[in-house]
Amino acid sequence: MKKSGLLNPQLCAAVARLGHTQTFVIADAGLPIPHEIPVIDLALVLGTPRFQEVFDAILDEVVVEGATIAHEALGHEPEQWVRSRIEEVEIVSHEDLKKELPSVSFVVRTGETTPYSNVIVRCGVPF
Repeated sequence: MKKSGLLNPQLCAAVARLGHTQTFVIADAGLPIPHEIPVIDLALVLGTPRFQEVFDAILDEVVVEGATIAHEALGHEPEQWVRSRIEEVEIVSHEDLKKELPSVSFVVRTGETTPYSNVIVRCGVPF
């Protein structure tokens, strides 16, 4: 058994496959995800697990170059959560964020119910 870090085998494998500039999404419980995009569904019940818990756990293991959030999140908790961990944050409309979903590597679905708790994370490299 792993001693620390991510324990979910599907999530561990997906994170290990990420390369520079590839993207993935950490999503709230309601984000519509295209059928062809792999989903790692961590949602247990509404509100569990929280976006911030999942976001923090994944960012502890991933080199991040930047992120994209919805304009509708500005001034609310989701913006604060993302900006507290990522310096370069691009802002787009929620509709444009959803249009970018077909190009992501995978989506991690949380049980979060706070509106617009969705982020597209762009990977960096540790060197």
